[in-house]
Order: sequence, then structure tokens, then C-alpha cells
Amino acid sequence: MIVRPRPNWLRMLFVRRGSLLLQILPQLLVIFAISIGVVIFHGELLNRKITLTAVPFSLVGVALAIFLGFRNSASYDRYWEARKLWGKLLTDGRNAARQWVSFTREDPRAFVQGLAAFVHATRHQLRNTDPWPDLQRLLPPELLPRLAERRTPALQILMWLAERLRDTREAGRIDPILAAELDRSLGGLNDALGGCERIAYTPLPFTYSVILHRTVYIYCLMLPFGLLDAIGVMTPLMVTFVAYTFFAIEALSDEIEEPFGTMPNDLALNAMAITIEAALLEMLGERNLPPKPQPVNCFLD
Repeated sequence: MIVRPRPNWLRMLFVRRGSLLLQILPQLLVIFAISIGVVIFHGELLNRKITLTAVPFSLVGVALAIFLGFRNSASYDRYWEARKLWGKLLTDGRNAARQWVSFTREDPRAFVQGLAAFVHATRHQLRNTDPWPDLQRLLPPELLPRLAERRTPALQILMWLAERLRDTREAGRIDPILAAELDRSLGGLNDALGGCERIAYTPLPFTYSVILHRTVYIYCLMLPFGLLDAIGVMTPLMVTFVAYTFFAIEALSDEIEEPFGTMPNDLALNAMAITIEAALLEMLGERNLPPKPQPVNCFLD
């Protein structure tokens, strides 16, 4: 996802990065070229005049808009739930760090850095990327062999944190009631991880995408024949504008359906993970924190 400042209304008109325009530009050029051909040949195809009125396009357009709205809402629900789960990672991680720092009588650094490593491991698991640079940076060396060749290193880190809590409670260095509260915070981290896995590994039914994709393209390819007699030479511009709206909404729905990806409109997991790590390390009194994520220029490709 792009971390960006909020542009004003005029600059918003010229945003390119993340606007999906470059992604759908080839399709728009094809529709524009076909519309020009329809105007040049006066709506004739194989020496036969294709006569269409605006009535079928109005009926289909309403149904298509409803279907697009449903598809976009379903995708955004997944996106927003994923964002709330990452908010839960932040709050439960800070709760666990606060409770460990405040209520235990031992060095909190390894435990708090383990919480930060859990967040990074979750990010890498969801994106299927290599977690080892972050794990080696944050975890004690003796724990790393335990994580080697594991499918879910985040879960193994959570198990290690729970074992440290158990050992601390058995050694009498934390009150059992407070240990139960801390375990509840660890349970919240596990719930957030499970919710993210549910979203990542359960996509929307593929049939929705197929039906919507076919309908949008057939609609836009036939639209020039329905508008030609009404608006004449303006047909290519109007058809391209309608196609831009439909293609962009469809592309956006496909993009945010998988909120943990690396597309411009997906969740900014890198920035969020760094922010959570910085918050946890700051609770230890650290001054050398990870740099804040910086906004990018959304007017560049």
C-alpha cells in the first residue's frame, strides 16, 4: 500500500500511482479504438447495421452497478476487517508489553522484542516472504533453530512467549492473577493471527469475478452501438468514460480482496509492522527506534 499525504482536490485529479489508471489503460485504449471504428463505419458490422437503443443498456447498467457495488462491498469488508485485526495486533501487543514490563521482576527486553518479532513473522507469513532478517534481528539466537523450516514461525514465537510466561509464573516472579491477564493478551494476538489467516486463505468465490468480468467487457463492447445514433462523434469519449468507471471499480475490487498483498491499494503492512515495533521498543525506553514510514510521491509511476 502507498503511504501518502492527502492531496487537495486539484492534485487528486492527476494522481497516477495507486489510481489503477495505468493498470486498466490497455483495456481503455481497446474500447476507445473500437468506439472510433463504430463511428467511422456508422455502426455497420459485416455490411449490416447494428441497431441498439439505450433501453437495454439502462436495464443492464442498473443490474451491473448493483453487482459491482456488491462485489466492491464484499472486498472492502475483507480489507477493513484485516485492518481491524492489525489494530488488534497493536493493542494486544502493547498490552502484553506493558503488563510484562510493569508486573514481572526480570529483564523485559527478550519478551518485548519477541512480541515485535511475532508481528513481523505474521506479516511475512501473510505475504509469503522471508522472515529471517527480522527474526535474527529481534529474537535470541537459541530460539532460531526452533523456527527453522516451520510453516508458521509466528505461532512458534507465540508458543515461546507463553512458555516464558509459564516459567516466570512457576518461579514466582509474577502474580498468578496478573499472569492470567497477560496470557489473555497473548490469546488476543493468536486471535488476530487466526483472523488474518482466515482472510488470506479464503478468497471470494471465483465465479463472482468471472461473471462480473464478462458482463463488464460485453457491456462496454456493445455500448458504442447503442450511443452512436444519439451522440454521434462523442461516442468514443463517452464510452471510454463509462468503461473507465466499470474497469476501475472491478480492478479495485480484485486488488483489495487480498488486503495483505503488495499492490498500491493493499494494507501497508510494512509501515504498520514498523510502527508496532517502534511502539514496543519505546516501552523499553529505547531511543534508537526504526525510522517512521515516509509518504511517497503518488504522482510518480
